[in-house]
Amino acid sequence: MSLRVCLMLAGLAGLSATASAAPNSNPTADELIAKNLAAHGGADKLRAITTMHLEGKLRLGGGLEAKIESFQLASEKIRFEFTLQGLTAVNAWDGKEGWAIQPFQGRKDPQKTTADDNKQLIYGADIAGPLLDYKAKGNKVEYLGTEDIDGTDAYKLRVTRKTGDSQVIYIDPDSYLEIRTVDHVMIRGQEQVQTTDLGEYEKVDGVYFPFEAGQIHFEKAETNKPIDAAMFSFPTDKH
Repeated sequence: MSLRVCLMLAGLAGLSATASAAPNSNPTADELIAKNLAAHGGADKLRAITTMHLEGKLRLGGGLEAKIESFQLASEKIRFEFTLQGLTAVNAWDGKEGWAIQPFQGRKDPQKTTADDNKQLIYGADIAGPLLDYKAKGNKVEYLGTEDIDGTDAYKLRVTRKTGDSQVIYIDPDSYLEIRTVDHVMIRGQEQVQTTDLGEYEKVDGVYFPFEAGQIHFEKAETNKPIDAAMFSFPTDKH
């Protein structure tokens, strides 16, 4: 689901998953998608989410932690913030263009970002994730069989987006929730591969989301709360 956008933007990989029994059937992609959506709380509840606000911590090692926070307006606007030692980096997509503030790279003023830089933001703005209404989104989904993921013989789906980028989703055979995603995204002519392990699912307004994503632990998640659309726009003197 879209919680993993925080990890994608932080550029970090995941940890481990929970072991379970081997799958005992050979489902179709659509059957797996239906079970996955039902496990999250149902397609209707996912479609009903209009905003999402997340807060958490990124464990950097050595006892050092960074604060992360994201804001989403379904399903076209997103703002991600990363705060460490008094500095805050921002990446945002307003539905038409992206921008960033990167003080850790010596850039304290907002700068417009490129189409490649915006890809993960655009994908992350989809709160419900790529499986819900995948055909309407222009996605193609294939069932690839099963693969052992840290002792779990997980179902494996590949989502190919209309951009050509893809995501492989590993689904637990017992809970039918995601335990790992592997993103393949072309950035400036080079394929970037990002692995994210997911776990510690908790229910937020009737929908299950992962609160562990690699080195990220989410402490707060809320949906359908008012969010000022101006915060996604390129900063001006007015905001």
